[in-house]
This record gives sequence, structure tokens and C-alpha cells, in this order.
Amino acid sequence: MNFELENQRILVTGATSGIGLDIARSLAELGAELVLFGRNRDKLSELEQELGARTLTVDITDEAAVTEAFIEMPVLDGLVNCAGISILDDVLDVKAQDLERIMATNVTASAVVAREAARHMIAHGRQGSMVNVSSQAAMAALPGHLGYCASKAAMDAMTRVLCLELGPKGIRVNSVNPTVTLTPMAERAWADPAKRDPMLAAIPLGRFATPREVALPVAFLLSPAASMISGACLPIDGGFTSH
Repeated sequence: MNFELENQRILVTGATSGIGLDIARSLAELGAELVLFGRNRDKLSELEQELGARTLTVDITDEAAVTEAFIEMPVLDGLVNCAGISILDDVLDVKAQDLERIMATNVTASAVVAREAARHMIAHGRQGSMVNVSSQAAMAALPGHLGYCASKAAMDAMTRVLCLELGPKGIRVNSVNPTVTLTPMAERAWADPAKRDPMLAAIPLGRFATPREVALPVAFLLSPAASMISGACLPIDGGFTSH
């Protein structure tokens, strides 16, 4: 039982930026072979060189494109569903088309990728692990985040169903639920003290997460060290959801 990922091939979606990029780098450090999905072709080319990864430019909201990407997919041992979007609106201004876009990426596309990964693992006799990158927004209400909160709550529910149905096949499925994570984009978004300070005050540890602090728990859940953990939704939030 160990925390290493040697000889494990893991697919990461949303791998070209943000948390997904740090997850990919951390998994590579731990010895994983990577398959990376993203929309930024230039960044994917860089990651091929940096990490020795196999990369595919895929819009995961296109079901046919996802299905096609798995036709020549090498045998997988793991999946990280990290691709996601957020569109912020107050409740009185929320738009149906924005909700549809959020759900299409954060829920529907993630479910399709999980379906194809599970089919692939089962067809090749692999007992693997999946991790869905959810959010503290699945567990607590955040102003202006109606669509995002709903999508991440749906992702956690999806995790539990995947756990239930795929467990007998030897496939574990878990979620991680980070707080604000200081990717370059988040650092800019939370730079305003009027926005930042109330959130920090609600986190008992008094700070936001680093991408590495999300990536390593993801790696743990993928690894043999977590072999009896399935159906969990793990807060990585400094205690935010303890309220």
C-alpha cells in the first residue's frame, strides 16, 4: 500500500490551466503516465514535452468527440474529472442559458467522460479509481453562485451513484471539494479585500488553498493507499464547511 502512482495511467480533463494543471504535474511527479484532455492546443503541446504526456484537444461537452477520443485510448487506471466553468449571477439576474452552460460542462460532460472511462476500464479488466473535482460550493451556499453550487452538488450526487454502480467492478469513485484555490486566475479574482476578507474570515485556518494542496489529496485518492475509500466527498477547505 503506497502513495506512489508508478505504472498507473491516468486521464485528466481540464489539464491545461488552474487546478487541473497542478494535478497533472503532481501526478507526473508521483510516477503516473498521463493522458490529458484540454482545449488549449498550444498548452497541451507544452505539456507533452514537460510531462511526457499523451494529449488530446477535446471539447468534453461534445459527446461524440469524447466517445471518439476513447476509441484509441490506451488502457486507463484512473480518471480526474477537473474541467469546469463558473458563471456568476445573483439569483434575480440568473439566466437559463448560463445555467445550461454550467450544467453541460460541470455535470453532463463529466458524466459522459466517467461513462467512457468506466467502460474502457471494464473492457480491459482494470480496477481503477476516479476523482471528481467538486467544490465547497456543493456543501454550502455562496452568494452569486446559484448555477455553480447546483452543478457541484450534482457532481457529488453523481460521485455517489458512480461509487454504487462501479464498486462491484472494482472501480472506486470519490470527490474532492476545495475552497478558493489560488490559481493565477483566482488570485486576480479574489484580490479585492471587500470580496476576499469575508471569505477568509469564514475559513478557520484563515487562508485559501494552494493548487498543490488540492492536487496531493487527489493523488492520494487515486493511489493504492486509498484502496478502501469510495463514495467520499472530501472537503479541502480549511474548515469552511464545518459551520
